[in-house]
Amino acid sequence: MAGTGVFSEILDGDVYRYYADREWKKSSSGKAVAIINPTTRKTQYKVQACTQEEVNKAMESAKAAQKSWAKTPLWKRAELLHKAAAILKEHKAPIAECLVKEIAKPAKDAVTEVVRSGDLVSYTAEEGVRVLGEGKFLVSDSFPGNERTKYCLTSKIPLGVILAIPPFNYPVNLAVSKIAPALIAGNSLVLKPPTQGAVSALHMVHCFHLAGFPKGLISCVTGKGSEIGDFLTMHPGVNCISFTGGDTGIAISKKAGMIPLQMELGGKDACIVLEDADLDLVASNIIKGGFSYSGQRCTAVKIVLVMESVADALVEKVKAKIAKLTVGPPEDDCDITPVVSESSANFIEGLVKDAKEKGATFCQDYKRDGNLIWPLLLDDVRPDMRIAWEEPFGPVLPVIRINSIEEGIHHCNASNFGLQGCVFTKDVNKAILISDAMETGTVQINSAPARGPDHFPFQGLKDSGIGSQGVTNSINMMTKIKSTVINLPTPSYTLGNGGHSKL
Repeated sequence: MAGTGVFSEILDGDVYRYYADREWKKSSSGKAVAIINPTTRKTQYKVQACTQEEVNKAMESAKAAQKSWAKTPLWKRAELLHKAAAILKEHKAPIAECLVKEIAKPAKDAVTEVVRSGDLVSYTAEEGVRVLGEGKFLVSDSFPGNERTKYCLTSKIPLGVILAIPPFNYPVNLAVSKIAPALIAGNSLVLKPPTQGAVSALHMVHCFHLAGFPKGLISCVTGKGSEIGDFLTMHPGVNCISFTGGDTGIAISKKAGMIPLQMELGGKDACIVLEDADLDLVASNIIKGGFSYSGQRCTAVKIVLVMESVADALVEKVKAKIAKLTVGPPEDDCDITPVVSESSANFIEGLVKDAKEKGATFCQDYKRDGNLIWPLLLDDVRPDMRIAWEEPFGPVLPVIRINSIEEGIHHCNASNFGLQGCVFTKDVNKAILISDAMETGTVQINSAPARGPDHFPFQGLKDSGIGSQGVTNSINMMTKIKSTVINLPTPSYTLGNGGHSKL
């Protein structure tokens, strides 16, 4: 059970504590932030509403702790991460319970997220030991006009304090994807979890606490974005921001100082279907890509661009599969569960109404009960409809019929997003040409978009983000290069077996 057993110390009455200085604390604000269960639409949990002064203290502690952590041997950092990963997987049930109640994630997917997160932490520990254990050795005479009088040694050093801000849809996995690279690289970390998903994140942080990470190295501050959001992102103590979410990230990037940014801000992932595609494969991937976790994924299929000659057949196959999807509460492991909030449901409904007014073909009746929206396929969508461009983050998928590959690529590239896309065809040459033409960070050939496996590079173009994620890329992004140059009084060359230097 959440908040019981080893997790009992993170709960104060009915309000979850925040984490700083290796202690679970109650905020001096005396206020709490309510977390609404998307299914019941009633308050499920409460978390501390931290003050700006408490953020300041967390930052000070993080800065102090980082100095000694950077001197901790790599193998010891890795050892603690492996320990945290094991504890996280051991306690998957209570954390998964939080995910079900906070963000209406289906029960089996909630467990998968926690296990995947443990695996990600372990993999990052292993990769970090390799990546950070190697440096570079350069000699000066490779550049014209120089003798070999300088030896340059380069290594990767930590940035300092990392601010990590994960989104509601993967509050554990997309938190550890920031935490683990930060820690193995010798940084300290301040985590600001999303409101929906905060309690799941607090449970996860307690697993790192139980692993024995040093005081002040990890903090987790909860509260309203309006009160501490800008204060965190503009804080002079922050040396790097890793953010996953929506267009808030654009505002953060404009306000942040001269620090590295890693951002993934959503997508309008297009699925281009050619005439020779295996339509059964396409239909299965549209269901998986468009409707898993009710479409609340950055890498969900958000628009289908299908050649007119196969459109009727594909739409029929997708309709048949949608009819088999189960709809209901996450506790019952239903395929379609309530979206995260009433405001999200209202936004999705606005897109649906706009499409109806402008003449889209509804393949199912639109049905909504509270935050629960039944899966909906919209055919004959045109570019003048909002759903053709905006990200619904819900179980509603538009289909645009195209008459040429160029038309599909044009629509994909006209989007202000550029996260992922996919193309279905049996012609690998066409697939590569289309992939090269699509302005997205990743193109999947004959499969739905996906973030993962977690060591694969993950990045977006245009408004979809800055920088690249994936285990190795995140470790590198959270470090900087340090060079040490040894200057020799006379040139020195390695001669091999054929001679010797005059000493």
